[in-house]
Amino acid sequence: MKILVTPTSFGKPENAPARQMLASFADEVVYNDLGVPLKGQELLSRLEGVDGYIAGVDYITADVVAAMPDSLKVISRYGAGVDRVDLDACKKRGIIVTNTPGANATAVCELAFGLMLASARNIPQLHSAVFEGRWPRSDGMELAGKTLGIAGLGAIGKKLAIRAIAFEMRVMAYDPYLDHDFTVRHGIGAAQWDELLENSDILSLHVPLTEATRHMINARSILRMKDGATLINTARGGLLDEEACAAAIRSGKLRGLGLDAFEQEPLIDSPLKGLPRVIFTPHTGAHTAEAVRNMGIMAAQNAIAILTGEQCPCVIQ
Repeated sequence: MKILVTPTSFGKPENAPARQMLASFADEVVYNDLGVPLKGQELLSRLEGVDGYIAGVDYITADVVAAMPDSLKVISRYGAGVDRVDLDACKKRGIIVTNTPGANATAVCELAFGLMLASARNIPQLHSAVFEGRWPRSDGMELAGKTLGIAGLGAIGKKLAIRAIAFEMRVMAYDPYLDHDFTVRHGIGAAQWDELLENSDILSLHVPLTEATRHMINARSILRMKDGATLINTARGGLLDEEACAAAIRSGKLRGLGLDAFEQEPLIDSPLKGLPRVIFTPHTGAHTAEAVRNMGIMAAQNAIAILTGEQCPCVIQ
């Protein structure tokens, strides 16, 4: 049995239990020697003879799937998102795809909340000013009493909602598959998309990237938002039209942006670079010791379950 492991954080000390689990199960475990997400031939050359593949944010496109070896039985995503996996192509090849839902939910939701606080109180700008010897006065914004709109009330969105309520915020949520019991239990307002845009002081995105959600934040949707609203994105970069967001920051339509995901990663060039009231983090939402450990163990368990014919609760297809 041979397994390929490509997530760049799998070598961290927190993933020692997952690595031991794989070493005890497989005859050979191959790790990503490039230290970056793999694509094309970089990926295919490492899949030869592989039975199970624990995938990071590699580019698992249709042409790559078509050329994968017949030995491959499972792609176990290290994380919840599968937007870089061509699921249709995997289905045609009979390759099972799994993920690790909820493993990093606390980590991502806490970063989203951190970006909300940092934007509301201008923390990065004030830190830089004091570091440079200045002592400015800056009027921030309290979160208490404000309306937080959550797009996508899944595991991450639910955790964010609970924390926002503790901060005395009003919470509204949009989700095509809304958990109504949860919203009623916690006093969360159910909203349609346009209603969420129009009523949110802060809007936080927690949806997958699909053709339906790509550029869901665009010039039209920004126009419907409150003047001076703040936008938080710890999900996927493609959810935002960065040109439209840059124009909204320059005009003052948006008060601020807190972004952990970008259309181009690493972020080399973006219309948002250099603009005031924009906070960047390097897609680090899932990078806590706890989340890394949880994702590693779940990804390893999923791969082993499929390869041994056991039931796996995290099968996507």
